[in-house]
Amino acid sequence: MIIITGASRGVGKYLFDEYQKLFPEIYGTYNATLPNTATKKDSYAKVDVTDFNEVESWAKSLNPKNDLTLINCAGISYNAFAHKSNVLDWKKVIDVNVVGTYNVIRAFLPFMRENSYGRIINFSSVAAQKGTPGVSAYAASKAALWGLSKSIAVENAAKGITINNINLGYSELGMIEQVPEKFKDHIKAQIPNGDFCKKEDIFSSVEYLRRNSYTNGTSIDLNGGIY
Repeated sequence: MIIITGASRGVGKYLFDEYQKLFPEIYGTYNATLPNTATKKDSYAKVDVTDFNEVESWAKSLNPKNDLTLINCAGISYNAFAHKSNVLDWKKVIDVNVVGTYNVIRAFLPFMRENSYGRIINFSSVAAQKGTPGVSAYAASKAALWGLSKSIAVENAAKGITINNINLGYSELGMIEQVPEKFKDHIKAQIPNGDFCKKEDIFSSVEYLRRNSYTNGTSIDLNGGIY
């Protein structure tokens, strides 16, 4: 079974579409709008990842009984210099990206432990490694996933469960859509290989972590060499 949060757009939607070609049991969450292109609408659920009771109820309704992979793609960003930022908007990024990720992991871990198998893959970001003005909330939320994963890895490794992060750089999916065209060439010029990450490279990285049983509690830098 494949579970993908934030499966309505960007990286999550792409992975959902790819995995539904390969697995009969794939389920995803969306926050506001069900994708118009969804061919398996019954596989989507409207879930607020910041509400643990809602997440847990959804997890129990699926009642996973076989090999389970959880891919956490749900996330938001907020751009503002720290000294000018809105406190509530800043905190909301932490609530969704960190607390939300924890809530989903917490809800599915008991099923993984019962079945002595689990793969948890989180999407972190190069923003947590590369100082960039205006993204303190997003960078903090993505850096938090590193410590979260290391601790959970130690707690669950003996149960056949792995948890890892993909530190994604600038890709052709997701938040790059918010960047004006005139700035995209400037961004590409900073990337050693001169281009955005291809969606196929995202999928192959997820597959590596899903199939590998010994990589645990760590992160893969998928960023084209930019730091």
